[in-house]
Amino acid sequence: MILTLSCPDRPGIVAQVSTCLFDGGANILDAQQYDDQETGRFFMRVVFDPGRTGPEDWREALRPVAEDHAMTWTLRGRKERRRVMILASQTDHCLSDLIWRWRQGEMPMDLACVVSNHPAETFPHTDLQGVTFRHLPVTAETRPEQEAALWALVQETGTELVILARYMQVLSNDLSARLAGRCINIHHSFLPGFKGARPYHQAHARGVKVIGATAHYVTADLDEGPIIEQDVERISHRDAPADLIRKGRDIERRVLARAVRWHLEDRVLLNGRKTVVFTG
Repeated sequence: MILTLSCPDRPGIVAQVSTCLFDGGANILDAQQYDDQETGRFFMRVVFDPGRTGPEDWREALRPVAEDHAMTWTLRGRKERRRVMILASQTDHCLSDLIWRWRQGEMPMDLACVVSNHPAETFPHTDLQGVTFRHLPVTAETRPEQEAALWALVQETGTELVILARYMQVLSNDLSARLAGRCINIHHSFLPGFKGARPYHQAHARGVKVIGATAHYVTADLDEGPIIEQDVERISHRDAPADLIRKGRDIERRVLARAVRWHLEDRVLLNGRKTVVFTG
């Protein structure tokens, strides 16, 4: 099982958690912790073999410890798979990559459905065979109705994580709040330096030397949610806009994939406007 927790820092937290697990017959397989001295909060991720004790009994055993330390905590089975919904617009490189990784067994998730504001024919290079696809078109006038349908679909499918795989629509404050902590977005790291259309062309015109991508949780503040993962790649004067686009897509794919995997493996804990990420 995987236990994650955060709470105000004070002595004895590790000892109490470890003792509780030992008393219940668990064997700790991996443990990571972090004390944020700026915020005074403690973060921990523990992977353990539960022995013969079931999940509900473990929750009952851990609850007094959690209450004693005012913990925010989760407990999940290591083999539990979250239901995931992927949203995409016309650009499909991240969508295709996630579906491929899911089919290869790299992503511990169940794909609830793919949703787009464009029809399935928009993605001729993406293998959607066997994938539930929903077309939810949207305009400025129909945005409230489209988001209501999207939220209903999230509830209907039991979706636990929403991925914006280059979904070129801004979610409303209301929907962002409903999906807080369970909606991941990917964007190029030129923002906010190069806003609007054709950011790679803008970057090329300015002669940038590094391009990158950022994966973060969605909040009401556009592209300013807690960052999960970032990566960069150096470029040169020899790179044309098409080269920047190609390299940028590669970065976006791998950054989004890492962020999604870490979320699915309970490696990401929110820390205010930041995250604590316990990578392997």
